Amino acid sequence: MRVVVEADGGARGNPGPAGYGAVVLDADTGTVLAERGEALGVATNNVAEYQGLIAGLRAAAEIGATSVDVRMDSKLVVEQMCGRWQIKNPGLRPLAAQAATLVREFDSVRFSWIPREQNKRADALANQAMDQAAGKSAKATAAPPAPVASAASAAPTASVGSVVEVQPSMFAVAGAGDAPAASWEPPTTATATRLILVRHGETGLNKQSRYSGRGDVALSEQGAAQATAAAARIAVIRAKVDVIVCSPLSRCVDTARAIAAEVGDPPVRAEADLIECDFGEWEGRTFAEVRERWPAELTAWLASTELSPPGGESFAQVAGRVRRVVRELLTTYRGKTVVVVSHVSPLKIMLRDALGAGDALLHRLYLDPTGISVIDTWPDGGVAVRTVNDTAHLAGIATP
Repeated sequence: MRVVVEADGGARGNPGPAGYGAVVLDADTGTVLAERGEALGVATNNVAEYQGLIAGLRAAAEIGATSVDVRMDSKLVVEQMCGRWQIKNPGLRPLAAQAATLVREFDSVRFSWIPREQNKRADALANQAMDQAAGKSAKATAAPPAPVASAASAAPTASVGSVVEVQPSMFAVAGAGDAPAASWEPPTTATATRLILVRHGETGLNKQSRYSGRGDVALSEQGAAQATAAAARIAVIRAKVDVIVCSPLSRCVDTARAIAAEVGDPPVRAEADLIECDFGEWEGRTFAEVRERWPAELTAWLASTELSPPGGESFAQVAGRVRRVVRELLTTYRGKTVVVVSHVSPLKIMLRDALGAGDALLHRLYLDPTGISVIDTWPDGGVAVRTVNDTAHLAGIATP
């Protein structure tokens, strides 16, 4: 479900009698799905604005939203939530951390700054709350009704304000609070949850540089040898593996089974959301063939994670399902070691998120068949990428 959250807050005196307002609308129809407003007593404008955001995100989560477009006329809150402005006020940091925790409950959240005149619904609710905080009677007038047209049509143009997609970090631990302080001190692994990411072994399509997505292509003879070598390497990296989670396609299942046989036969669990991107009409075609037949579509696809191959799936869609898997793994296997056997696209997305990198990483990072990457996470939300695409175990085995 896609929704729009309009949020606002204010204080008469700054600090002074404060309150917030938030409205949740259906993104397609503009129908009001939920309203929130509350007096806060004496507080500052910024505190009230953050409380409005928190209330709006909570309401969106309660109705089952998966994608949220947050629109606020607070430049400070939008810029801080997008990570462009530092949160220097210590009183705002816990509120920003609380909002960030809520953001992680959704597949995607987009923050937009809008002028105050485009935020009248939330502004009206906030003013009613401020009246209550000041000991006045709430105004009888209701918030302006939702427009009949789609809520999406009210989105500001680029010239009006900034629009930034916030990727909810799949590695952030729910309830961890504010982000851990930056440090050069080597982190201990005693309390870490370790994810060992492994790309499956080579297949015939990989060797021919063909798009290989949902098709169930078996490991080649060389791919099977690579899987055996990767298993021995993982046994050195971590003597004890608690579980192996893999894509349900045979090239991943067979790679996972080879690893399990080497590390003490931990449970092997297939997870549908770890499957490769659906490349649609490009499936099985060489990169050169795609560029020749779909030049415009390929160029657009390479430029945006929101676009998909004809009849296929976008990287943004892949990211949504991959995040669900990783968040579940970090919760279920906290403090343990999990081997994740998957495909290029899901693994690149995991590494992009762990590194805090942009979408350009997806087209610049190369992962070899059975390349191994290691990510550690901690209860306080800390993340350390220890290895990316380790292929030392492939020495002596021919590679594509």
